Amino acid sequence: MTDLDAIHLFGTKRAPEPFQLLRAGPLEVRLENGNLRYVRYDGFEVLRAISYVVRDKDWGTLAPQIENLTIDQATDGFEVSYSARFLNDGVTLTVDTRISGSQSGQLTFDTKAIADGDFETNRCGFNILHPINGVAGAPVTVEHCDGTLVETVFPKLIEPWQPFKSIRALTHSPAPHLTACCKMEGDTFEMEDQRNWSDASYKTYVRPIELPWPYIIKSNQQFDQSVSLDIEVVENVRMSDIRPNSDTDTSVELSIGEPLGKKLPSIGLQMDPEHVELTLEKINLLKQVKPQSILCHFDPTAGHDLHSLKAFRSLQRAFPVQYDLEYVVACDGDLDVEFKRLAGMVSECGLELASLAVCPSVDRQSTPPGSEWPNCPPLEDIYRAARAAFPKTTLGGGMFSYFTELNRKRPPIALLDYVTHATNPIVHAADDDSVMETLETLPHITQSARAIIGEGKPYRLGPTTIGMRQNPYGSQTFENPNDDRICMAHDDPRQRGRFAAAWVLGYASRITDAGIEHWIPSAFVGPRGLLSADNHSLLPIAKAVEDLCRMNGLPLLSCSISDPKRIAAVGFQTNDGPRLLVANLTSEQQSIRYGKKRILDPLEIAGI
Repeated sequence: MTDLDAIHLFGTKRAPEPFQLLRAGPLEVRLENGNLRYVRYDGFEVLRAISYVVRDKDWGTLAPQIENLTIDQATDGFEVSYSARFLNDGVTLTVDTRISGSQSGQLTFDTKAIADGDFETNRCGFNILHPINGVAGAPVTVEHCDGTLVETVFPKLIEPWQPFKSIRALTHSPAPHLTACCKMEGDTFEMEDQRNWSDASYKTYVRPIELPWPYIIKSNQQFDQSVSLDIEVVENVRMSDIRPNSDTDTSVELSIGEPLGKKLPSIGLQMDPEHVELTLEKINLLKQVKPQSILCHFDPTAGHDLHSLKAFRSLQRAFPVQYDLEYVVACDGDLDVEFKRLAGMVSECGLELASLAVCPSVDRQSTPPGSEWPNCPPLEDIYRAARAAFPKTTLGGGMFSYFTELNRKRPPIALLDYVTHATNPIVHAADDDSVMETLETLPHITQSARAIIGEGKPYRLGPTTIGMRQNPYGSQTFENPNDDRICMAHDDPRQRGRFAAAWVLGYASRITDAGIEHWIPSAFVGPRGLLSADNHSLLPIAKAVEDLCRMNGLPLLSCSISDPKRIAAVGFQTNDGPRLLVANLTSEQQSIRYGKKRILDPLEIAGI
């Protein structure tokens, strides 16, 4: 792939991390940057990943420097060894690593770590990821650190807190003919339900989150950790032996089904006051996209004031669609006074609001397990004051951050006209595969949100951009001057490539069943927007959003896709017959079978 191709697809010429497949008979793993991904046995995914992760005091992930890497691949097994160095504030942590796998189904990952000075970290050690599809709600045996065994299940709905603590081993069945026991040594492990953050995994991690963080790894004190995986075949005949012969055609089969009885959510764009001036200059491009609404972000703690609302009003005159106000409640005094002040400014500038969503400023920061909740007025008082100041305006609440925070601090639903939250795909991992995998999680998130909200309450979603607009888990989002794929960056280069266009269409395809009322997939201006860096043209993602806006209001059709990891599609019934918007979710050309048609569609959105 040339630099130009890479920029076209990913918005950056920086290549994804290289990887190497390691095999031992029916055991297969992917070695990537010193860690293991996609542990499969007999073709079935057993674990999504085994990674040694080091995070700084802001939960940023430190990149390892891999040295002295050796790989010995034999027919019946493999051996890997290397040293990984993690640099943090001038202190280096060195982790000597050995990985081995055998065809009988044993996999081990052993580490010995030592720092050359006092090393500050929020987490240092193993993360083990179990996949979610086929695992959510399935049985698991938990061995605790005291040796007790508990027969339970992986959470079906997304668990707000740790489902399992004090873990020594987890045993589950990745396929009907397999059992897999994953054992962890060297510290106390616990699990969190990473679907909260839209990761497609359950994460078992080292060091309980309730313990103080950041913490210090003392200089020159070695500590060892290990993960071992034992896979056993529990039937005499492997399922791979009794499967029908696979078709040599690797095309993805796509077909249209019956009407779903639903329509796509109305689609809006997020707007900050400082972006209004440029938006007015590029109003013709905004009119080309034709969003159904504008979500106006207003934060008095960031200096937004009457002039900010006047800017929104100027935009409303130039582009008269539905305008919704997203108000960050300062909670710095009398709530009635604060909301009356807001109502007075809205009235003075003449801004016509279709709805008002409110969220306390302090609730934009996450409250992890074991932490004290920040001082905040009761949500009942906030909603009451908002309702009193805006008696005729549709009132929304929830979280301006992510489903995690909504799941952990559930609002009094009865006092609201709708509930909202956002999502972000680069909280824990930012590689291309992990970001696309977050699409798997969306049905889990919307189902769990519906369990909180109820079926009858309107549900809104967004913004849902790849880049992070605000970091609930640290003091800041991260700068990204080199256009890397990094976690919690406010500017992700893939927003500028066709990657974002495919991801947005993939997102749309995964929320068609959720009954979402409004969806905000993007901003218009800025690093999470639709405009090119020079602000003269629209990015590829804009074409995806434009197509979805054009299809808004049309009946949705069910779509059957043989491999949804490679292809996403949204079907509509038009006056001229069925129409599909299709996207390739990979960086490789895919062949699609649609009836008697065969379509080659490399990372494009296309109608059929």
